[in-house]
Amino acid sequence: MKKFGLLLAGGLAALILLHSIGPMVGLLVSLVLLYFIFRQFLKTDSIAWKIGLVVIGLIVLSSTIHHIPALIGIAAAYVLYLVYKEWNKTKKPPKRKNDDPFVNFEKQWNEFKN
Repeated sequence: MKKFGLLLAGGLAALILLHSIGPMVGLLVSLVLLYFIFRQFLKTDSIAWKIGLVVIGLIVLSSTIHHIPALIGIAAAYVLYLVYKEWNKTKKPPKRKNDDPFVNFEKQWNEFKN
């Protein structure tokens, strides 16, 4: 039953992720452009070029705000990662004291010495 729930959650997260790939790419491009505009703004000394960069930056910022629903796609990718990690988790049986090879070695070594 647990695997069915994981399959259902993973399928839903995959569909949401596939649906929001376009906005995620748009958000990434907008953020990269905004970063380079900001760096250029800090480097320049011309007041006219700074005003121009502010205007361009505000246009790109509005595009970035437009792509905020892509955060849902990022959350879906994280859920898909958690489902994948939980799906591949193997249950290990509890270790018994007698199964430890070092304990058996030390016990045999003590018997050998005596």
